[in-house]
Amino acid sequence: MRLSNSRRAGRLAAVAVAAACIFSVVSCSSDDGGSDGSAADSSGTKASGEAIKVGLFNPSKGPATQPGVTTGKQAAVDYINNQIGGLNGRPIEIIDCGIDQTAPESTVSCANQFVEAGVVAAIDGFNAESAAAVPILTAAKIPLVGQIPFSTITGASADNRVYFGPPPAAFLVGFMQQLKADGKNSLTLANADLPQAHQVFDGLMKPLGAQLGIEVKSVYYPPAGPNFTQLATQLAEGNPAAAGLMTAPNDNVCTKLAQSLRSVKYEGTIFLAACTDFIDTLGQQAVGAQTYSPFWQTPALDVTPAEVKGNLETAQKFIDDQSGTAGFYAYGTFSILADFATTVGNAKLTEYTGPNVLSTLKAVKDYQSFIGPKLNCGKPTSPNCTTEMLLFNVVGDKKTEPATGGFITPLPAALALIPGAA
Repeated sequence: MRLSNSRRAGRLAAVAVAAACIFSVVSCSSDDGGSDGSAADSSGTKASGEAIKVGLFNPSKGPATQPGVTTGKQAAVDYINNQIGGLNGRPIEIIDCGIDQTAPESTVSCANQFVEAGVVAAIDGFNAESAAAVPILTAAKIPLVGQIPFSTITGASADNRVYFGPPPAAFLVGFMQQLKADGKNSLTLANADLPQAHQVFDGLMKPLGAQLGIEVKSVYYPPAGPNFTQLATQLAEGNPAAAGLMTAPNDNVCTKLAQSLRSVKYEGTIFLAACTDFIDTLGQQAVGAQTYSPFWQTPALDVTPAEVKGNLETAQKFIDDQSGTAGFYAYGTFSILADFATTVGNAKLTEYTGPNVLSTLKAVKDYQSFIGPKLNCGKPTSPNCTTEMLLFNVVGDKKTEPATGGFITPLPAALALIPGAA
C-alpha cells in the first residue's frame, strides 16, 4: 500500500478518490446531506458554502461488521448540516470508507484515500485495526478522532489523535471494581477470536482481575459468529458470578447470547458489553443483566441528567428517522460527530486543516459532551478526554439505571499501569 502526502485540487482529487473506490478492496462514498428525509425542525439552521471533508473508517465489510456506524453517520450529518448549521456555518461532508476489521490492509487503503481526498480529520468508527492507519494519517497531519480506541496500540499514545470517550481499560477496571464491590469474585467473558481480543484479555483483563482479586476466564468464538448454545454452556461452566461479553460486533450477538444463557439456566449476572436491543427483546427476562457505556443510553432516558437528556432525545429522533440499525454504534458514531462539529465549530477557525483541527480538539477543557461526561482533552500521556464510564443495571421491562447513580471513575492506580489509559 502506498503513502501519499500530495493533495490534489478540484477534479483531480475527485477522480483519484473515485478510482480508489472502484479498484480498492474497500468501498467509499461521499455523504454531504444526510438522508432524503430530515429530522431537523423548522427552527434549525442549515449549513451552506464549501463543505468540510471528514473521513470515516466504517466497519461495514467482512465478518465483524458494525452497521450502526452507518446509521449514526447519516443521522449525524442530517443533524449537523440541517439543524445546527454545520461547522461555523459550513456543511460537513463524510468520505465514508468501508473497512474489514479482520484485514488491516483495508484500513491502510482507506487512510490513503483520505489523504487523496484532503480530509481535515478521520473518524474512527470503532475500528479494531485503526493502528494500521496511524503512520499514514500522522505523516499527512490528519488527526484520528473517535469515541473509544478499540485498538490498544492506537490507545497507547496521544500523538495525532483524540478520543472523546474513556480508554478500553476504563471499562474493564470500572466494571471489575464494581463487581468486587458487589461481592462477586469470578468472571468469564467471551470474545471474538481476533488478535485484538486476545491482546486485551491477556494483556489487560487477567492482570486487572488478579489485582482486584477476581478470577477471570475467557472463551473465544469464530468472528463469523458463535454457536450460541455451545458458547452459553461454556460461559456458564463453573457458575461464575458474572458471564457474558466484553465487546460485541452487534446487538444481535448480545440478544442471542442472552437468550441462550437463560436457556441453559445460568443464574449469575449476565454482562453484555454496550448492547441495548436485548433489553427490548427479552423484556422481564433481561432484568438483572448489566451493560456498560461511555455515554447515556435511551433505556435509561428517565434517569438521564438534565444537561444531556435533551441531546439524547435529539439523537434518538435523528437516528429513528434513518430506519436503520440503531443501538450503541449508532449513538456512539452520532455523538462522535456531534462533539466534533460542536468543538471544532465553536473555535471558528479561519482555515480548516488537520493541524488546526487537532490543536482545537487538544485544547478542549471542561466541555459538556453531547450525551456523556464533561471532557478535558490534550493529555500528554493519553488520547482520551475522560476515564469516566457508566455501568447500567437492567431494572425493569426495557429500563436501565446506572449501578452507582452516575458515572464511575475507574481506579487511577490501575489505569496508570496501562499505556495510554491515564
